[in-house]
Amino acid sequence: MQFSGWFVRAGAYLVDSLVAAPFFLAAGLLPDGNTPAFVALATLGFVVWGVNRWWLAGRTGQSLGRKLLGIRLVSAGTGRPIGPVKAAARDLAHVLDGAIFYIGYLFPFWTAKRQTLADMVTRTVVAR
Repeated sequence: MQFSGWFVRAGAYLVDSLVAAPFFLAAGLLPDGNTPAFVALATLGFVVWGVNRWWLAGRTGQSLGRKLLGIRLVSAGTGRPIGPVKAAARDLAHVLDGAIFYIGYLFPFWTAKRQTLADMVTRTVVAR
């Protein structure tokens, strides 16, 4: 299995962020954050984020960004997609990457399987 490098992974994350960004930007442009429109746009942004990053990536290994850049999120042990719950847990585990002055995000530069700290905790890899 060939592992994906940091720059490709960062590019995929950027694309994934751009998918949900219009909803969050539209919500942020509203004059009052307590309106039903704000709540609807923000909720829609979170739903789009979750469907893309957790449902699609969990079931197929590829979010829209990963698909565009030709990489997959898979189990380190089986090489198969990890499922939506584990995909969400992995995104949550990225808090650990940031907790150590964001160094956990840089682990792919020197680890053998190009894993972040969150990948190590959830036993996942990003492969080409």
